[in-house]
Amino acid sequence: MRLSSAVLDLSPLRASRSFRDLWLGSSASALGGQFVTVAVLYQVWELTGSAFWTGAIGLVRAVPLIVFGLVGGTLADATDRRRIVRWTTAAQLVTASGLAAQALAQVQSLVLLLALVGAQATFGALGVPARRALPPRLLPLAQVPAGIALQHLSFQVSMLVGPALAGIVIAELGLTWAFGVQAVTFVLAWLGVLRLPHLPPDAGADRPGLAAMVAGVRLVLRRPVLRGSLATDLFATILAMPISLFPLVNEVRFGGSASTLGFFLSAVAVGGIVAGLLSGTVTRARRAGLVQLAAAGSWGLALAGFGLAEPLWLALGLLAVAGAADTISVVIRAAMVQLDTPDSHRGRVSAVESVIGQAGPDVGNFRGGVVAGLTSAPLALVSGGLACVLGVAFVGWRNRGLRDYRPPTPQLPGAGG
Repeated sequence: MRLSSAVLDLSPLRASRSFRDLWLGSSASALGGQFVTVAVLYQVWELTGSAFWTGAIGLVRAVPLIVFGLVGGTLADATDRRRIVRWTTAAQLVTASGLAAQALAQVQSLVLLLALVGAQATFGALGVPARRALPPRLLPLAQVPAGIALQHLSFQVSMLVGPALAGIVIAELGLTWAFGVQAVTFVLAWLGVLRLPHLPPDAGADRPGLAAMVAGVRLVLRRPVLRGSLATDLFATILAMPISLFPLVNEVRFGGSASTLGFFLSAVAVGGIVAGLLSGTVTRARRAGLVQLAAAGSWGLALAGFGLAEPLWLALGLLAVAGAADTISVVIRAAMVQLDTPDSHRGRVSAVESVIGQAGPDVGNFRGGVVAGLTSAPLALVSGGLACVLGVAFVGWRNRGLRDYRPPTPQLPGAGG
């Protein structure tokens, strides 16, 4: 295989100015999202000194994402997607400015802070389905996997560098500057969607409402590729998510150093970035379903190995493998979901995918904590990783449509470029 066919495919950035603008704006807002995550965590701890309230931040974000994500899915299939993305991005800019203003004014109100966080999550949830459904309308269909790989890579890079930069900014300049950085990134994100073409819904699109939501879920259950791909992701996240176990593993095996704990998170991100840079191999793969199944199984095996690893170098190496496998699985899953879904239902199916992507890791981290509390962290990791492998193998055995899935060839154009 030539090296040029293995590295990250940049052709979507050349093929579509609209996609390029979208990618640049989304990359900026992803970095800003890391800033606000650290800043909110820091401010809530300063206000309360309570682990309960720092944990409540996740709940404040998760509930709107789940509830309004489904609403956003129906809107994305019944309304011009450009309009939805523009207005929800503008609304997030307003809430980001509000967060910066309350820090500048030193309001010291937990209620106001969490209300702004919840409002920002609500507007984000309303816009996510429309935003996820954009690549198939902006790119030739054969370039959609490469476009999604580019989007995921920018997110991985922001996860690697964003928290560290946010910590430096807070320490040196204060909370107002950290929140201000996010506001600036949302200005860039809004500019990134400003020149999008009109993206009206299909003729005869379903009206927004409960019936439209149900129709989206039914489509997922009817189509083997959608059903199998999302089930694979659920097995991987619910059964093997390791993040909640990192502090305990660090304490019992590596001395509890804060720097070591940071290495765990960085190793996952580094693996994801390396996989993203070499994503040309998987985005051009003809047996995309098999690639996702293999990547999800590798994720489970790597985390089971992490549960048994004694040397730090081996533990970090296995986490990097897990991060790479996760990136491959996520990119392929997102591409298959977009390509196997009719445009009339892409918003709603993207909403289902988003809800699973948000809820699965949270449930998986909860499962890991419960099992570790009853037994031990190594047992929770090993049992979860092996259960993930078995679950993924079951999906591959039962779902021939996923096993045999092949993406469109380059000769099949998309709806716009």
